[in-house]
Amino acid sequence: MALSGLKVVEFAGLAPGPFAGLVLAHHGASVVRIDRPGSVSSDNLCSGKKSIALNTKTPAGLAIAKKLLADADVLIDPFRPGVLEKTGLGPEVFYDREDGKRGLNDRLIYARISGFPRDGPHKSMAGHDINYLALSGVLSILPGTKEKPAFPINLIADFGGGGMMCAMGILLALLSRSKTGRGQVVNADMVSGTRYLSTFPLLQANDTASPHFGRERGTNLLDGGAPFYDVYTCADGRWVSVGCLEPQFFATFVHKFNRALADAEGAGAWRPTPSTQLHRSLWPRLREYMEKGFKSKPRRFWEQVFHGSDACVLPVLEPEEAASLARSSRPLAHPNLSRTPSPYATPSYESDKPEILEPGQHTDEILREVGFSEKERRRFACNGAFGEEAREDAKLRSKL
Repeated sequence: MALSGLKVVEFAGLAPGPFAGLVLAHHGASVVRIDRPGSVSSDNLCSGKKSIALNTKTPAGLAIAKKLLADADVLIDPFRPGVLEKTGLGPEVFYDREDGKRGLNDRLIYARISGFPRDGPHKSMAGHDINYLALSGVLSILPGTKEKPAFPINLIADFGGGGMMCAMGILLALLSRSKTGRGQVVNADMVSGTRYLSTFPLLQANDTASPHFGRERGTNLLDGGAPFYDVYTCADGRWVSVGCLEPQFFATFVHKFNRALADAEGAGAWRPTPSTQLHRSLWPRLREYMEKGFKSKPRRFWEQVFHGSDACVLPVLEPEEAASLARSSRPLAHPNLSRTPSPYATPSYESDKPEILEPGQHTDEILREVGFSEKERRRFACNGAFGEEAREDAKLRSKL
């Protein structure tokens, strides 16, 4: 696999951090997640990873973390700015200094994912995807009603602007290291990442001549304003997506849609033609026609009408339906690489049960791999490196 041999240490977090680690793990990286002792994880972005439970607030736990990171290629920091620095694991610990003092690992890629820009006024505030999306300027131009925009769950900021941008930053830093031999800090914040991900709409947002954005929400080409780029309800309550933006695709749609409704009640009423697309004044009439038309038949009927055509009409699949089409209940690793393919890119990698990585599941295994002896592992346990429960257990064993 493309990243075989790459060692990654991921501090446990939510959404963007685990996703960045997942992307690396799916392409061969060895990813160790550091969890807090006694924590409970519901993170399902963990296939291909291992977990060690460490209390880095103890000298023993901190020493183990430093040992892991001294031999690692990548660190993924999901915390607010300053958290790892206070723990004693800031970038300055790892990088060589100009005064000649050597760091623990000058080749380390130190990847930070934060919500807000680290040098901005909101850097220490709490937030979630909807807040980062709001501050980026992107939420204000998303579809919705005239009263307020709608948000697409937590996809854009958490996973696009956060996790994926961080993974890309790590890969860029690795390419740079192959030339310089030195690691560097990768700063990925979800506000800036969302803005970069949304370059196209943001550049057009203030351009009133743009057909895509610039007008009042719900009147633009891509935000539900155009009746030929929207979602419609069918007779069975399911939906179809319509995206025939180009004139030739709209012409195909009109031809097939009109013909499908030819025998319906009111066949002699107004019907659109290919030229209808060009006249905004006719869009309300076209939308009403399309809404009534799609509601007259079930989704399966419309699938058959448009199947194999360039009308750009496709069903809105439920997650279970999409999984069946993809032959996989889990999303597969993507993109596919021809020479160094990922086994996570094929349905065969799946197990019958959802994969949940229990905190500390591989603690002893990881400690052995790093080179700690059994005696050292017991001493670390007695010193609280793995939490109070492990400490008490180690003390009890030492008395037997």
